[in-house]
Amino acid sequence: MSMKNLNRLLACMSLAIALPCSALAAEGITSDQHAGKALVSDFWSARTLQEQQSSQQQLLDAAPDIATLYQWLRDGPVYSAAVGRGQREDARVADDGTRFPYVYLIPDNYDPAIIYPLEFMLHGGVSRPPWEAGGDWWRRGYDAFWWHQNQAESLPAILKTLKQSYNIDDNRVTLTGVSDGGTGVYFFAFKQPTQWAAFLPYIGHPGVLRNARSGGGYQLYFENLMNRPLYIVNGEDDPLYPVSSVRPYIDMFEETGVDYVFTAIENGGHNTRWLPDEAPMIEQFKLDNPRDPLPESVQWVADRTDRYNRNLWIRIDQLAADNSPGILQVSRQDNRITVQANAVAAFTLLLNPEELDFNRAITVVVNDVVQHQGMVA
Repeated sequence: MSMKNLNRLLACMSLAIALPCSALAAEGITSDQHAGKALVSDFWSARTLQEQQSSQQQLLDAAPDIATLYQWLRDGPVYSAAVGRGQREDARVADDGTRFPYVYLIPDNYDPAIIYPLEFMLHGGVSRPPWEAGGDWWRRGYDAFWWHQNQAESLPAILKTLKQSYNIDDNRVTLTGVSDGGTGVYFFAFKQPTQWAAFLPYIGHPGVLRNARSGGGYQLYFENLMNRPLYIVNGEDDPLYPVSSVRPYIDMFEETGVDYVFTAIENGGHNTRWLPDEAPMIEQFKLDNPRDPLPESVQWVADRTDRYNRNLWIRIDQLAADNSPGILQVSRQDNRITVQANAVAAFTLLLNPEELDFNRAITVVVNDVVQHQGMVA
């Protein structure tokens, strides 16, 4: 594929929340806005904790009020044109020294004034030999499965790194995977969906996540797949994950009301030979399903609170009982938020002025009892 023909940024992972960003024309921007944009750019590109804290304080000191600060952040940083294009290779190094290499593809005609969709692709065969720079990166892998904690931390970190350099649309970041990568896509859909617009698991199997011997052992809560569409493909004759073995999960998706497309490849094996025929529908699916970061209704089921406890603008902070999952169902209408909480002792609502009027009282009703009614700073 010619790099010139790529119309999206493509991050091909071989391991393995952002502020709204929008490009503004230079005309009509005041000196204060220019100053704000420069400060936001410094904040956005900060790589170390010290740099982040310093630029954060400069932003707070420079903004005359909260409304101005919010507008600066919403307008986003200035992106540089002096960035790499074509096929690029990099690696994230975790705190324990583990390297997570990845390849990303940038169009040769990349324009920092244009906001781009981004597709992550998770490879299969995760216990294959180690990465070789410049080699067949799409066929290499590690012992770290996509559904392990280190991968759950690594993918968002790599996404953040890419967003620091490239003008990426927060609401058009999709997660695609093949085989083990497809199973990894299911993991993020079930456990950590906030950053992603849509999930595309190919020839994978969600049941692997339940198997402790695979490094999983997770409980899967199908309610967690709401608000996120899936495009699923499996082969009828796949010796690993045939359609017949996946069908019970598809039936559960249907029963739960999950938004999904399921394609069963007639006579299909454990391969992607079907991809050229399916590609037009896949691309249309991505176009039709941008992320809504602030839906009026959102829910989440969590069985722990140290991780995998957030979905978009709600977070479960404390469970009412050990070994019992908590369920949070939240809806918003005007300035009234209604919460149904089951086995949840504490939670957080991440409120946004795009959806609520902070100049008026906000009402929060939890299990039919008014818990808050008043102004929120």
